[in-house]
Parts: sequence; structure tokens; C-alpha cells
Amino acid sequence: MRILLVEDSAPLRKPVVKALRASGYAVDATGDGAEGWLMAQDHDYDVIILDIMLPGMDGREILRRIRAAGNETPVLFLTAKDAIEDRVAGLRLGADDYLTKSFAIEELLARVEVLGRRKYARRSPLLVVGDLELDQAAKSVRRGGRDINLTPQLFALLEYLLLRKGQVVSRTEIEEHIYDEMVSPMSNVVDTAVCALRRAITISDQSTPIIHTRRGMGYVIPESR
Repeated sequence: MRILLVEDSAPLRKPVVKALRASGYAVDATGDGAEGWLMAQDHDYDVIILDIMLPGMDGREILRRIRAAGNETPVLFLTAKDAIEDRVAGLRLGADDYLTKSFAIEELLARVEVLGRRKYARRSPLLVVGDLELDQAAKSVRRGGRDINLTPQLFALLEYLLLRKGQVVSRTEIEEHIYDEMVSPMSNVVDTAVCALRRAITISDQSTPIIHTRRGMGYVIPESR
């Protein structure tokens, strides 16, 4: 999943970005509200994390514009204010959740995970296809009863394909959701990652293929498995 973080405090922004990336998320981050609004327009994020007090444009105005544009991406507000009226105002503008500073990184990660599932209309953290099971909460993958260790990026790739199960996912969509702006769009990073993921989730010569290629279109995990 790809996350946008708009937070002007570098001492807070940097550890949050580090923790999100360690959990397998692609992260774009900025400390400027106006730049955050531009980034929200340019990319299809899975979750947006907004500080309220920002230079350039405050978080409330960014959220107002996001919703006015018909963008329903889940939004988590960060704020130093904990008054009930502030929380209510943010929720009425269209925020999905609210976290008061200072917070534990573990709580932020849990809330982001829940909001990410909400975007794909899921409540359970378990994604299952055939004998393969991915647990979004535990960040674990098992196949045929055996644990499979994946890098954060391969975990994110498998998670995204499972969330889109039954749909052909293009290379561009994978780049958009799995990788941040550090990845060159001209690279073959997606094809390389899919090959690595296929190897990782193949536990024997008899393993049924999970990920299928649709030439000229992308990749799909079939619904009927």
C-alpha cells in the first residue's frame, strides 16, 4: 500500500516514515501543506495521514479539497489538539480517524492498517487464496501450513494482489501502490519483484501457481481458487 504523510515536524515525520516503510508501505512525505495537496492529486494513495497545523495549507483545507474532488481515500488526522470540538470538526469534514500527539508508533501503524482494509471493503486481516494465507495484522504469510518469510516489499506486493483478487492489476497500478517516488517508472522493478514473489511462495514442485500473467495487461490472482 502507498501512504501519503503530510507532517511539518521533521522529528516526528522521519520516524513515522521509517516505521511505515519497515512495515512494507511505500511512503511519500512532505512538511508543506500546499505540496501535500498537490501530491494527493497526483497519486492514488491507500491512506493519507494529515497533520492539521501545516505551513502553506492546513490539514483541514487539504481534506476539504480532497473530499470536494470526490477522493474517498481514508484520511487519518494528526493533531496536538485533543478538544472534543476539534475532533468532531475534523470528522465532519470527512476524516476517517483521529490521533492525538504524542502517540505510540504501534498505534499509528494499527490505525493505518485498519484504514487500508477499509478502502478495500474488508474487516478481517486475513487474505486467503487456496492454501495460502496472508495475515495483515501479524504481517505473516503461510502456505500449506508452512511459514513463508517475505521482505516488506514482497509482502506488500502479495497483499495488494490479494486485495485485488479476481482483477487484472497493471504494472502501473502496482508501481503506484507499492513503490514511492524513489522508483524509476522505466525500470523493470515490478516484473523482477513478481518473479521473486512467485519463487518465494512456491513451496514444492507440486505447488499450484498463485499469480498469473495476462500478457500486455498485468497480473492476476484468480478469484475461483
